[in-house]
Amino acid sequence: MLTIRHLDVFRGRTHVLRDVSLEIGRGEIVALIGANGAGKTTTLRTVSGLLPARNGEISFAPREGGEVLDLTRTPAEAIVAAGVCHCPEGRGVFSRLSVHENLLMGAYLRDDRQDIRRDMEQVCAMFPILAARRNQPAGNLSGGEQMMLAIGRALMGRPRLLILDEPSLGLAPLVVEAIFQHLARINREGVTILLVEQNAVVALELAHRAYVLENGRVVMSGESAALAGDDNIRKAYLGG
Repeated sequence: MLTIRHLDVFRGRTHVLRDVSLEIGRGEIVALIGANGAGKTTTLRTVSGLLPARNGEISFAPREGGEVLDLTRTPAEAIVAAGVCHCPEGRGVFSRLSVHENLLMGAYLRDDRQDIRRDMEQVCAMFPILAARRNQPAGNLSGGEQMMLAIGRALMGRPRLLILDEPSLGLAPLVVEAIFQHLARINREGVTILLVEQNAVVALELAHRAYVLENGRVVMSGESAALAGDDNIRKAYLGG
């Protein structure tokens, strides 16, 4: 579904991503792991059209056998319309808008009102707390509730590829476990997931495959179980 080839990205004069290549198959969960500053968030923001690529290509095939888009030459709003929805680091909810209004923002490119209403019901069934808090300002929610809202807002865009940046950040372990159970369910229902996660343990438990970024380069990749059993990965990212 997504193919990145020889991607170079600069932020100012800093060369953040260096010749990054990776692939995500349809229906997979793929994790990017690495230390702070390795280039994980920059990778996601470039896929979403929020940062320009200096070199390389990002190919996205939302439908099997359909049109292939070069995301490096596609505006961010068109990338969303093609089926790439991004949950940013820090969740990025609109704090003064209600929970209901935040969810509607996820469907801003859609005009199929009946389907929007049906999707809203499905999101609220997945996250009942959002239905209970639908009229409250999103800024009044707890961190875990805001993460649920950010995921629900992305689902309102009917993603084919869901991108998540640090969904466990600042959350209690039990909340993280619940969030990742929801992500597994979303994947089983047909959504491909690209995940950046500082907590490499939970990332490798959820993902089918993973890539390790160091200083803007992919230094290792493979099946998650194999990476979790690698001595170097355990010492660097898994605490032992």
